[in-house]
Amino acid sequence: MMTTTGTYSFGPFRLDPADRRLTRDGAPVEVSARYLDALILLAGESGRLVTKDRFMDEVWRGVPVTDEALTQCIRSLRRALEDDATAPRYIETVPRHGYRMIAPVDRDRSDNPDTPLSGDIAAVARDAVSGAIGGGLAGMVAGLGYLALGLVAPGIGTASTLLVLISMNLLLGLAAGLAVCGGAALAARLAHEAAHWTVIGGALGGLVIGALGRMIGNDLFFLLFGRSPGAITGALEGLVLGAATGVALVLAVRAHRGSAARRLVPGFLLGGAVGAGIAVAGGRLMAGSLAELAARFPNTNLRIDGALFGESGLGPIASTVATTGEGALFCGCAVAAVLVGRRLGGTR
Repeated sequence: MMTTTGTYSFGPFRLDPADRRLTRDGAPVEVSARYLDALILLAGESGRLVTKDRFMDEVWRGVPVTDEALTQCIRSLRRALEDDATAPRYIETVPRHGYRMIAPVDRDRSDNPDTPLSGDIAAVARDAVSGAIGGGLAGMVAGLGYLALGLVAPGIGTASTLLVLISMNLLLGLAAGLAVCGGAALAARLAHEAAHWTVIGGALGGLVIGALGRMIGNDLFFLLFGRSPGAITGALEGLVLGAATGVALVLAVRAHRGSAARRLVPGFLLGGAVGAGIAVAGGRLMAGSLAELAARFPNTNLRIDGALFGESGLGPIASTVATTGEGALFCGCAVAAVLVGRRLGGTR
């Protein structure tokens, strides 16, 4: 994440992000605002590869542009720095991947020594909160979907059933989105935006929240009713759905030149495919967990019915449809929320 305090010094140049100015031996050097952002990003990652995806995400902030725009940006920066692409002193090209600042860069952090760490924390927090919002939205839509498809038959009144389902799904979606997207963002930052670490972080976040949710659910039901809630959703489901969300985030960032649909559709498709796989493998997400609870506690007012699909209870068809929809909603909404959060939050 680009920082806006402190200054960078390399060779005869001094770069001041807060003042938005590049100088050479005290004399100002003219650089456009967008290209100055690119130089700030390179200086902040001195010695490390800055991928094309990071330039598109943090400099162009998701605005669809071609690779030629980035090439022109680097060409202009080299001209301003009097650098040579064939024998670079400042900016090195890493073919097919991106660019690297190779000149020694001195960072003056006297004004705010904690800024780089604070910037990373802010970026991770932004993605985590955005993911939580997306997950919560997915949970609410799924709750409405249960009733619309007749999967949950109201036993104590439609309004109260709707309120309970939406509230429960909202809370679980918030927690899952926070863990998965927060894990993906944290792992990516620690690994300097390596794509596979986004996937690993999302998977680990899903694993942790799935395991934690199942543990709390089991303990809570034992405490209140002296009985296990059964095979509810847990760590394995969280792992695979978190990994799918991480993959979808990577694909969305890489599709920076595409339309909004091109960036978002893979998330819904991947989530749906993973949801279907979970159902086929005998796993459960929310609808399956509710069905398990209804079976374990026959005196409850909760009724799970797959009559719309010609089944009694939550049969294989209804289960697959519900779990596919849940996976698609969670993954797609979480990715969409993260992208919107980055756009509105100004990754500058």
